[in-house]
Amino acid sequence: MILGKLRHGITVLVLAIVASNHGVTSSRVSHSSTGHPTNNAQHQAQINDFPFRNTSLPWDKRVDDLVSRLTLEEIQVQMSRGGAGDLGGPAPAIPRLGIGPYQWDTECLRGDGAAIENATGFPQAIGLAATFSREILYNVARATGQEVRAKYNDFAKRGIFATHTGMSCFSPVINILRDPRWGRNQETYGEDPYLTGVLAENFVKGIQGNNSRFIMTSAGCKHFAVHGGPENIPVSRFSFDAIVSDTDWRMTFLPAFKKCVEAGTYSVMCSYNRLNGVPTCANKKLLTDILRTEWNFKGYVVSDQAAIENIMWAHKYRHNRVDTVAACVNAGTNLELSNNLANPVYMSMIDAINQGKLTENLVRERVKPLFYTRMRLGEFDPVKDNPYAKLSMDQIESTEHQQVAVTAAMKSFVLLKNKGGILPLKKGEYSKVAVLGPMSNDLTQVNGDYPPHQDKSFSTSAFGAIKDIYPNPKHGKVCNDSTVCTKYNKAAVPAIVKDTELVFVALGTGQAVEMEGKDRPDMELPGHQKEILLDVLANSGNAKIILLLFSASPLNITFADQSDRVVAIMECFFPAQSTGKALYNLFCTYV
Repeated sequence: MILGKLRHGITVLVLAIVASNHGVTSSRVSHSSTGHPTNNAQHQAQINDFPFRNTSLPWDKRVDDLVSRLTLEEIQVQMSRGGAGDLGGPAPAIPRLGIGPYQWDTECLRGDGAAIENATGFPQAIGLAATFSREILYNVARATGQEVRAKYNDFAKRGIFATHTGMSCFSPVINILRDPRWGRNQETYGEDPYLTGVLAENFVKGIQGNNSRFIMTSAGCKHFAVHGGPENIPVSRFSFDAIVSDTDWRMTFLPAFKKCVEAGTYSVMCSYNRLNGVPTCANKKLLTDILRTEWNFKGYVVSDQAAIENIMWAHKYRHNRVDTVAACVNAGTNLELSNNLANPVYMSMIDAINQGKLTENLVRERVKPLFYTRMRLGEFDPVKDNPYAKLSMDQIESTEHQQVAVTAAMKSFVLLKNKGGILPLKKGEYSKVAVLGPMSNDLTQVNGDYPPHQDKSFSTSAFGAIKDIYPNPKHGKVCNDSTVCTKYNKAAVPAIVKDTELVFVALGTGQAVEMEGKDRPDMELPGHQKEILLDVLANSGNAKIILLLFSASPLNITFADQSDRVVAIMECFFPAQSTGKALYNLFCTYV
């Protein structure tokens, strides 16, 4: 059951509300202002007569009409429910207007990340950046958008509006890689502002689609701004104050976000940190003066999860809920993504209005981009008019999308060393082959952070690729605790590599070593991984060694580069489900 309020204050009870994928709700019984029941057909006819459902009107007129019909109580809760868990979202239905619930919290970094049910897993963002390809970014984003939209269409029909089931993406991540220890470097496009902007532009265009009227999903560029670096060095990211000069701000940290805006992104996420003393989600210079006035951004700003709360708890910039919501809404933050709170900070919005710290007119303006986005997604138009509403579950892990994943992975690999041109491999040249290392046959760590749930039948490993090239290669487990590799089975190495001609050693990090909330202490190979390679060198006679690295940030492999026995080194980043297929294709060019 859902309680709603008519504009004149009479409470109505609507039973069995189910939102369709075009936003019209159905109910068994509704009530007129006199309290007498009206039948469903009459109620639907009234809803269809609202100007915001008139598809011949301009978008802005439709949004203005919709927002004019909302009570302040309804606006307050719509701006409070940005997602995150069962309490944080979705934004609830407004039955009297035929508006269904809406889930804002969806991750689309390189696939339908962390969502319930399966999706195609594309290479992690840092690997996509290594392709230096607009086309790859566009194709990955387009395939991701198709799957996210198809799953939303299916979820909505089933009445599922949980976290990560919506159409609005908190992606791409376009922070600049400044400190190689940061666990989230893998989510970025690297250290170059220009490259990051170009790739972000193509990601936005791909994920939002190319229909002139509707968007497939909505992009959301994050984390705005001057965000990036170890989570707890020198202090927690939740309280960090990024002190930046205007020159560095304008030349390093803002250009990619401007590209996002120019590409038509529908949202931007304000970050956890302060910026020159002011939390970004309460930073008028950032969110209004630059984003809206200079760049003419018309979309919505959503907070990072708990960033609004942290203004009080971590930054101590404001000391109560009323002052905090006033600071954020006045600065330009449209939507709160709370830390799964039953009573988010934005639920004090009406109190702030009553105390003269916010105006009703501004609050109504701030909610408009939310409904404009939903409108452009097609929620208030007939399904038959929207091509994206027809996307079905046959998009999920389709043959086409699997091939996009393979191609992206192949083009992401970086060949760092190839002594004597050993790669690509020659047919029949080696018969005694070994494969070892913690990344050799691990189908989890090669995904990186924020991966989609995947059908493992589509996943292939480095060992799988090599086994398809060379029958019966020797293989063994040498790290008993994944890539952390503090539990090293040193005795196993000689038996694996003895009397071999070619040895593949797969080392790296993965989520066990680096991810959000998990930084690296240094640039060295984790645990005993360096020792693995040294032991291979000591026990493999004259065998040639190919080193495969799976990581997001730099690793110190100077000793391997200087060794004549290590004839090839390839940085593979986190290729995800297509690791083995991509390696096989590269290795076997001439096989």
